[in-house]
Amino acid sequence: MIFFIVVIAIYSAANLYIFFKGYAAIPAFQKNKILYVTFFLLFASLFIGGKILESKHSTVFSDILNILGGFWLAFMLYAFLFLFLSDIISVLLRLAGVINSHNIMNFRKWTYLGILALSIILITGGFVNALLPRVTEYNIHIDKPAGELKQLRIAAVSDIHLGSIIRKRSMKKLSEMLKKAEPDLVLLLGDIVDGEIGPVLRGDLLKYFTCPHCRGGMYAITGNHEFIGGGSRTIPYIESKGIRVLKDEVVTVEGSVQIAGRLDRDSGRFFGKERLPLSQLIAGTDPLKPLILLDHQPYNLEDAVENGVDLQLSGHTHNGQMWPLNLITSKHYELSYGYMKKGNTQFIVSSGFGLWGPRVRIGSRPELILLNISFTNAAASGTTGNN
Repeated sequence: MIFFIVVIAIYSAANLYIFFKGYAAIPAFQKNKILYVTFFLLFASLFIGGKILESKHSTVFSDILNILGGFWLAFMLYAFLFLFLSDIISVLLRLAGVINSHNIMNFRKWTYLGILALSIILITGGFVNALLPRVTEYNIHIDKPAGELKQLRIAAVSDIHLGSIIRKRSMKKLSEMLKKAEPDLVLLLGDIVDGEIGPVLRGDLLKYFTCPHCRGGMYAITGNHEFIGGGSRTIPYIESKGIRVLKDEVVTVEGSVQIAGRLDRDSGRFFGKERLPLSQLIAGTDPLKPLILLDHQPYNLEDAVENGVDLQLSGHTHNGQMWPLNLITSKHYELSYGYMKKGNTQFIVSSGFGLWGPRVRIGSRPELILLNISFTNAAASGTTGNN
């Protein structure tokens, strides 16, 4: 409830700020004012209205509202930032005597129109960018024997966010990328579903997700969004498509590679089930064999180091999704994107294949991660990344 109140407060405050800036910038004719108020209220209510309708009954109409509302979220972010910057510039120009009471109206009008045009250009470019996922490849060495296995090729996908925005076309694209990559197995790192399961069930969207050459199968973990829309419905649906969801479980693949999948850290809050401490989860694993940990949210990295994890794969951050939010995530997380080695543990955090809210990415790219993992007794270990 606190989180919901904070989000609504921020959303409302940002919209009010943009609204009053625009209201002051348009010519003072009654007809103009009425049209402005009408259209602003309509666009500002799209996202919330879409989410409410989606939770009650998912339809194509609620999908459209969510898509349009998502673009409004992107506009809200950039309009707020640029208008705030224009306020600072306005103060400086006033102090310099460039702006006075005679030309302030023109300054407001052209500033608002310029910010509108710049925001549309940015969002359009971000929309195109969001449609162009890439393969990010890492060569990883784990200095442990894996029986007769010397190499393992893993495809890892985080944050698909299937729902009203990410639909079957995206799933077909991902499946084509997997077919071309030919991994031995696929690991899904949480947030497979965006939230409400209705839009996913309506189109049975996961049926378009395939990997015919993955001899090792497909494994997944939960993200926070699997629980937001109701884990009791979401998780069984995912498992019905032949994807093994690891809920605080450890499996051994290819004879000797151990994969530990954690429940998302928000499962207690949304699902009423607290996840196991990492030490308890991996208590039965063999420390002499490779151990890969799947944990959706990349918090407390030291925990993996202390428990002898060889490689941790995470998502959740989206690498900020839209600049300058990536600057915030880079400060909030020890590793918000990419590769890092800490002690003897290697970490990779993905920017995700899908997105939340706006179908816009600025300053980040959607991706499929491809891991070429080698297992030997050699002392050297490291990584290289090729985008």
